[in-house]
Amino acid sequence: MRDMRVTLRDAFARLLPNRRRALRRGTLERFPFKDRQLTVYLPPGYSEGDRRYPVLYMQDGQNLFDDERAFAGHSWRLHLAADEVIGERSAAPMIIVGVDHAGVGRIEEYTPTHDDKRDAGGQADAYGRMLVDEIKPLIDAKYRTTDRAAIGGSSLGGLVSLYLGLTTGAFAGVGAMSPSIWWDNRAILGVRPLHRPWIWLDIGGREGAEALRDARAARDWLRAGGWTAESLNYYEDRRGDHSEPAWAKRSRMMLEFLFPPAELHSPHGS
Repeated sequence: MRDMRVTLRDAFARLLPNRRRALRRGTLERFPFKDRQLTVYLPPGYSEGDRRYPVLYMQDGQNLFDDERAFAGHSWRLHLAADEVIGERSAAPMIIVGVDHAGVGRIEEYTPTHDDKRDAGGQADAYGRMLVDEIKPLIDAKYRTTDRAAIGGSSLGGLVSLYLGLTTGAFAGVGAMSPSIWWDNRAILGVRPLHRPWIWLDIGGREGAEALRDARAARDWLRAGGWTAESLNYYEDRRGDHSEPAWAKRSRMMLEFLFPPAELHSPHGS
């Protein structure tokens, strides 16, 4: 029996390093666009063929890939999460475009209405035009993309992603992580959806009672509008707070929902 245990242990010891080595890594490219930086994740194997890929446009690009640029020094390390889900085949390969926020103009760009109490906000439509009419064509020209795109972000980035997903028609999927539903007295819940993207919606249990109520209200609003268990995935992370590490932890699940493997029914029509 001891010899069998040793044999099995040795076999697993040989197998696990091989599995680690077998996990291929994607690459990151960075280039300026107007007053900000775009960071583009290309999936493993991108340079080896002519395959085309769906694209995820993510807000707050500073916080996604590089710890040295991220808020509080902790990024999502989203490229590593993408490598893992692609390598495990729990998600289809995708390109991810991190769009830097505009610094002091972040609140203006990421909010769909002007909040009179804060005397701020309301430029989400203009930001959306920049994404759809300028950044998206640039990415489509530079990289091998499909006509399928999704949009995502957290906090105010989650709010603007949800808004643009519902109103522009450019995005078949939305990743709204801890979205700031509270903005301007929940004005987002008064928007008339013009399009019906697949939506990942989540919240952390440690973000506060008001945040939980708002996220559940958004879930119920979408369900009342016709979103089903298939097209809306609502998730509460009981231990999650409002932070980059919490969103990093949930990013795998978001990618798996928005980009399911090819053999599954895809929210992007594949």
